[in-house]
Amino acid sequence: MKVLYVVNNLYGVGNGLNASARTSIANLKKMGLDVRSLSMANRLADSPQPEFIVPAYKFPLFQPLIEAQNYYFAETDYNVVREALEWADIVHLEEPFGLQYRVACMANAMGVPVVGTYHLHPENIFCNIKMAWCRSLNGALLWLWKVFIFDKCSHLQCPTKNVTDRLTRYRFKAKLHTISNGLTIYGDSMENSCQTDPYLITCIGRLSNEKDQYTLLRSMRYSKYADKIQLYFAGAGPEEHRIKLYAEDLVEAGVIKNKPKFGFHTIDQLNELSSKAYLYIHCADVEVEGLSCVEALRQGSVPVIAKARLSGTPQFALDSRSLFKAGNARDLAAKIDWWIEHPAEHDEMRPKYKASVEQYEISKSMEQLVDMYKNAIAENDNRNK
Repeated sequence: MKVLYVVNNLYGVGNGLNASARTSIANLKKMGLDVRSLSMANRLADSPQPEFIVPAYKFPLFQPLIEAQNYYFAETDYNVVREALEWADIVHLEEPFGLQYRVACMANAMGVPVVGTYHLHPENIFCNIKMAWCRSLNGALLWLWKVFIFDKCSHLQCPTKNVTDRLTRYRFKAKLHTISNGLTIYGDSMENSCQTDPYLITCIGRLSNEKDQYTLLRSMRYSKYADKIQLYFAGAGPEEHRIKLYAEDLVEAGVIKNKPKFGFHTIDQLNELSSKAYLYIHCADVEVEGLSCVEALRQGSVPVIAKARLSGTPQFALDSRSLFKAGNARDLAAKIDWWIEHPAEHDEMRPKYKASVEQYEISKSMEQLVDMYKNAIAENDNRNK
């Protein structure tokens, strides 16, 4: 089976969507599929390159904002696209943008089946210009994505039930499959005991508006144990400077004693950090899946996860003790305090959370994805008979 992945910037760094695409491609190849990519060139010239390269595109005025999100767009070279489609048995769209629209149109015209993955909400984009609250604007963009891109797909991967439910409400034409992007397991989980002097509380992910790290910092104003907590933010992003300033204000005001730590880490370093964490906090209020949470749970971190309308991450919580109302610093503080005051219950849940993530192991996701490809190809062949 020859699968063509269509991604604007496959080899981008610091972008979860691109990392997920690279992981899927690598694992599908291990399963014996012939997988190639159509994308802009890798900016690191000596590193791997897409098999089908299209030019990069720069947006007038908005390019600095786009690059701040570790994102780049690609133009459509129709000759390259045609060559790629003539090679492919099936096309997999990873984004809902201009490149994907043009590839999908050409694939439909050439009789090549098209499938896709829903990786991001419109709100993920509008968060960056403080417009995530505008439901009409976000709804309009989702409708455009549906009509011009996703409805050209016969099947669509939805990483969480939250996504499947939303796309069902919008009456997407494609057959929807709830398939996790999958957790790549690097060796055995660690057995380090969690740090309680001070209590190590981690927050892993890109430092950006939709991840809402501010709520964790604000929660320290309401926690009875703020002076016994060490916050650790693992990630980088456009809000890094502001978040650090806010953290410094809390220290200067005497709200917290231990200065919050910041860092950008390798997988092994993140695993070690998570294995030592007493709690893992996930504040994002716009999140398709949130695999950083799953990775932390595998190391035994007990989570407290924001329960939001547009977040699929709450599905990883085993009970209500690990959920708080998104954006509500008082509720988050109450949940943090409860876990600190109940160490026996905390220790009981660590192995349960470690065991709970086995269902998201990537090989299981890839098997479901291959089944989706086979169905799409078979349906396309039947239509063309």
